Amino acid sequence: MHTAPRPLVFAASAALLLTLSGCTGAAEPDPPPTSPATPSESAPPATTAAPAPLGPRQPSLNLTSPWSVAYVGNSALVSERDTAKLIELAENGEAREVATVAGVVHGGEGGLLGIAVSPAAAGTQPEYLYAYSTAANGNRVERYPVTGAPGSLAIGDPTTIIDALPSAASHNGGRIAFGPDDMLYVTVGDAAQTWLSQDLSSLGGKILRLTPDGGVPADNPFEGSPVYSYGHRNPQGIAWAADGTMYSSEFGQDTWDELNVITAGGNYGWPEVEGIAGDSRFTDPVQQWRPADASPSGIAIAGDTIYIANLRGQRVRAVPLADLTASTDHFVGEFGRIRDVTVAPDGRLWLLSNNTDGRVDPRADDDRFIDTGLVQ
Repeated sequence: MHTAPRPLVFAASAALLLTLSGCTGAAEPDPPPTSPATPSESAPPATTAAPAPLGPRQPSLNLTSPWSVAYVGNSALVSERDTAKLIELAENGEAREVATVAGVVHGGEGGLLGIAVSPAAAGTQPEYLYAYSTAANGNRVERYPVTGAPGSLAIGDPTTIIDALPSAASHNGGRIAFGPDDMLYVTVGDAAQTWLSQDLSSLGGKILRLTPDGGVPADNPFEGSPVYSYGHRNPQGIAWAADGTMYSSEFGQDTWDELNVITAGGNYGWPEVEGIAGDSRFTDPVQQWRPADASPSGIAIAGDTIYIANLRGQRVRAVPLADLTASTDHFVGEFGRIRDVTVAPDGRLWLLSNNTDGRVDPRADDDRFIDTGLVQ
C-alpha cells in the first residue's frame, strides 16, 4: 500500500518549477573507463567565519552534470562530475567557479562525485570540504581547507584521506557524509567486479566509516578495517534520521533497486541476492523498486520523511519513517533525471537534476538546482 507523508508545502518559487516539462527515462549505460593522475597534498590553516542568515534562494541554471551539494553559510557548493569543477551557488541563483579539482578523470560514471563539509558548531563556518573523485589509481577522498566567506569561497591544497578505492566506468558509489557521530561515511561501489562486495579484504561494494583524518575508528565492526557494511552493489545515498538510524539507497542490477537500513557489520547480500530475498544470511532492504521506476541516487531526511532522488525513474520518492514499506512519488517526469536531494540550512528541500551527462536530451537551462518549496 502507498501512503503519503506530510503534504508538500509549495512556496512562490515552486510555481516556476511546475512549468517545466518532463522527458523519457533512460538506463544507466556502462561507457569505457579512462585513467588519470593524482595531485599533491598539504593544507594551510582554514579560516572560520560566522555565516550570514540564509534567506530565500533562487533556482540556479545551466550546471553541467552536477552530482552533489554541500552548504557553507548561505552558499551551496555543487560538484560537477564531468568537468571536475566545484561551483558556488549564491542565494540569487548566480554561479561562480571555486576550483577545478586536480587529477580527476571522467570516464562513464567516474569523475568528481560526492562532497561534504566537516561538522561545525552553530554560527561557525566548516573548516574543511571533503570530495570523492576518480583518479589514476582509483577512487579517493580528499580534504580541502575552506577559506573566504560565502560569495567568495575558496579551497586550499588537498590532503588525501583515503585512495586506491576500486573504480571503473560504472558502480563507483561516491556519496560521502558525516554521521551524527562526526565520523565520515563513504559509499564505494563494486566497480563492476561483483565478487568484491562479499570480500572483506576489499573496499569495493562497501560503506566505509572513517575518522575525519582518514583513520579507522576503534569501534568499527571489523578490527582495523574501515568497512562498516558490505554486500553492496552501488550505494549512492546515505542519511540519518533524528534517532541516529542510518539509511542508504542502492542501485540493483536489473531486478530490484533498494532502500536499506544500515547497521554496523551488516551484509546486504550482493551479488548472492538482489532485493528482498528472505535469506537469513543477509539483511533485506526495507523497500525495493523496479529500476525503470527508480535508479536511486542521493537521499535526504527532512522531518519524518526520507526523500530519494531517482535517475531513470525521474522522480522524488518520499518514504515516511513511520512506515518504511510505504511511499509516494513526486515531480514524476517534471525535471528529468534527479541526481541529488538535499535539505538547505533553512529547512527547504532542493534537487539537482542530471540531464546533461549524455543519457537523455537536456532541455533549456539544464541542469538545474531546484527549489521544491517544501519547508521543514
